[in-house]
Amino acid sequence: MIKMFSAALLLLAAPLTARAEGEPAGQFDYYVLALSWTPSWCETTGDARRDAQCDDGRGFGFTLHGLWPQFEQGWPSFCRTVERDPSRAMSAGMADIMGGAGLAWYQWQKHGRCTGLSADEYFALSRRAYDAVNRPEILRNLPRAMDIPPRVIEAAFIEANPLLSPDAVTVTCKDGLIQEVRICLTSDLVPRQCGRDVRRDCGLDTVEMSPIR
Repeated sequence: MIKMFSAALLLLAAPLTARAEGEPAGQFDYYVLALSWTPSWCETTGDARRDAQCDDGRGFGFTLHGLWPQFEQGWPSFCRTVERDPSRAMSAGMADIMGGAGLAWYQWQKHGRCTGLSADEYFALSRRAYDAVNRPEILRNLPRAMDIPPRVIEAAFIEANPLLSPDAVTVTCKDGLIQEVRICLTSDLVPRQCGRDVRRDCGLDTVEMSPIR
């Protein structure tokens, strides 16, 4: 089916769950790997900030938003930990897959502390998780902005990553644009079923997906 949708693309060239804050580090059930479609973020936020990752020629597509510890329902955040915060150099070292050092720092503050890992271990694990996912080439090579059903984006990821199943991946949207692809993983980074609160797919029939700059 995805091949049929791929050909078509070329021709066309639930309530929020309560969360807590300040929990002890290391207490969670699984990870959510959040991949942000940079052109959409630039259109809604980054361009107004004149963020360098939105400059023409940078080539950012699905960047790493974060690796988030998750409960079966809800999620921890801003946890208490004895681990040190990352250095500026350590945060800057994630910019190639996250778009900037500021996001890396914030993701450590909100989510990384909750893993129980050191900052260095958390960033290394995040990179491993990101590198393990094949981002579909057909989505990277869009000739122009296109309206695409979210189920096609999900199917493209499943085709490119045979270990993924439909209940392990979800697509989110915002303001009519694709926002993120989220993949649920065990602590060993093996795909697993997402909890009900994570499985809130985009409810639109189609989303706009702009090409990489």
